[in-house]
Amino acid sequence: MALIVEKYGGTSVGSVERIHAVAQNIAQRIKNGDKILVVVSAMGGETNRLTGLAKQISHQPCPREMDVLLSTGEQVTIALLSLALQKIDVPACSYTGFQIPICTNNVHSKARIEHIEGRRIHADLNNGSVVVVAGFQGVSAENNITTLGRGGSDTTAVALAAALQADECRIFTDVDGVYTADPRMVAEAKRLDRITFEEMLELSGAGAKILQTRSVEFAGKYDVPIRVLSAFQPGPGTLITNEDKDGDKNMEQPLISGITSVDNEAKVTVRGVADKPGIAYGILGPISAAHINVDMIVQNIGTDGLTDFTFTINQDDLQKSLDLLKPVAARLNAQTVVGDTNLAKISAVGVGMRSHAGIATTMFQALSEKGINIQMISTSEIKISVTIDKEYTELAVRALHKAFKLDEIGAIGEVSS
Repeated sequence: MALIVEKYGGTSVGSVERIHAVAQNIAQRIKNGDKILVVVSAMGGETNRLTGLAKQISHQPCPREMDVLLSTGEQVTIALLSLALQKIDVPACSYTGFQIPICTNNVHSKARIEHIEGRRIHADLNNGSVVVVAGFQGVSAENNITTLGRGGSDTTAVALAAALQADECRIFTDVDGVYTADPRMVAEAKRLDRITFEEMLELSGAGAKILQTRSVEFAGKYDVPIRVLSAFQPGPGTLITNEDKDGDKNMEQPLISGITSVDNEAKVTVRGVADKPGIAYGILGPISAAHINVDMIVQNIGTDGLTDFTFTINQDDLQKSLDLLKPVAARLNAQTVVGDTNLAKISAVGVGMRSHAGIATTMFQALSEKGINIQMISTSEIKISVTIDKEYTELAVRALHKAFKLDEIGAIGEVSS
């Protein structure tokens, strides 16, 4: 008897009809003898609707009250799905994050899970009930309702799977797996049968919207296999697991597993700042203290004792960052602080980079041949990212997908150095 955690996103539970369909799917797996814990998001569009209501009342709503408001979306879904299961004679019980409890820190809208109490869930599962849990939410030590940020239901599902030592965590969404690129951009994109935690973490961090980055971090840390599946059509999906977990090194593994893009990046540049120790901390310290995630960082070579310091962030954090840095720039005697949203980040990810040279050369050549200028470059052991003008996003993704022969996946890729 396997313990399976299943997560259904907002599209999958976007109507009463779809909730009934999810209940039928769960009922079938219960007949197969599995124990099932289900994590659900708010119904499609509900979080945006609630946010819109709050914005009608306040342009800068209190984060604590926003968490109270937004957590109600998932509470509606867990009750409806439990009712749908009970209607077809499947015992079910719903829980909010507060009831379990899923304990988090007290950072509203971006809370991090610290501990999950599993006794109540285990008792219900052992009694034959399906446990239906509200994703995206938890409770702090101060008894405040908290939320985990956009896509937080993925993190809830994986964290529960880790805490309960589940056999597998299945993420049901509106796509049937992880692809070599966004199929809406690249018609030749192929579904991957398998990908490593490390690659999926890099893809998620580089813009792939299939899984929240923190959920992949959890899965990798606690070795929880994740399978990404379609909620609307049967299929094997994509298994995300440890590299060579079963000892069968995949000789067909391409050098690059995927090309991804993100166009909600913003660039902040502090111009004419002193080129001396402590400047980077002086600039990024306030940004970090405000819980703003920094992605790429570039510091130009200093001339006449001055340099430009540039970093990228999520576009939603641009104005807040500029407001924070204006007094900082004044203290540092910088010339000015400017922001730019006309950029996109394109990334190539693959564990094959570890043992093959020439990946960067191929990437830069492919972009050059399309007349695409590179603004910033960032690398890790299995990822190369560049920023370019936003208008060239789709052209760049298609060019790189072809350059790395991802439309021929299944053959051993060779890249010239």
